[in-house]
Amino acid sequence: MSSSVLLAPDAGWRLSLYPTAGEAGCSFQSSVRAERRYVAPGAAADPARSRAEAARRARSKVRRYAASNLLDRFGTLTYAPPFCFDPGQARRDVAVFIRDLRSELGGDPFPYIWVPEWHKDRERLHLHFALGDYVRHSLISDVWGRGWVSIKRITGQRHNAPRVEGARIAARYLSKYVAKTFESTDLGGRHRYEVGQGFQPRAVRFAGTSDAEVLAQAIDVMDGKIPSRSWASSENEDWQGPPARWFQWD
Repeated sequence: MSSSVLLAPDAGWRLSLYPTAGEAGCSFQSSVRAERRYVAPGAAADPARSRAEAARRARSKVRRYAASNLLDRFGTLTYAPPFCFDPGQARRDVAVFIRDLRSELGGDPFPYIWVPEWHKDRERLHLHFALGDYVRHSLISDVWGRGWVSIKRITGQRHNAPRVEGARIAARYLSKYVAKTFESTDLGGRHRYEVGQGFQPRAVRFAGTSDAEVLAQAIDVMDGKIPSRSWASSENEDWQGPPARWFQWD
């Protein structure tokens, strides 16, 4: 018998490419995998690590959604007195806001992200959101009708940067607030943040025996363009998972 180790048919590198978001991630998957078991919320062996991993996944989803839909208009909905102190009420209010804004814009669904945040006093709430299309400030303010609105378009840091760069910066802000919800029991639960349904980026999946092989397949789909940014788990001395890589295109 040969002493060399052969990859089992189901072992190797797996890559998920999100073409509209200009992003891909891949990792090595062994043919021997631990059995997945359901773990009830709050019952993880290492709750802190579990929350950190959940927050990382949420940030990734927000970043890809924002980039895919070019959500480069970042805004904040603030309450006037008597303010809002109830996360459930804030979620109901922003749901009405989105519904009424959609109606004012003609009734068609549109992509958006919103996420709640506590003020520094840890008592009052406000909401951050991102849109892709231009909407008059006065219309947003009228539809909100519960206080004040701020909104601005975020442009990339480079001259003539593509819109996706501004969307990624907006997503960075939103991701920071999403991460905070994992540190707050009040803002936890199913609706830590919300996005417009029907606009999620679709993944194209590849498999191969090396990271170079699956990356080459992704580059073909991206019209031969080489990723402008990349990351490898080998760069992180504290990395505890299987070998992994991440790529991003402008």
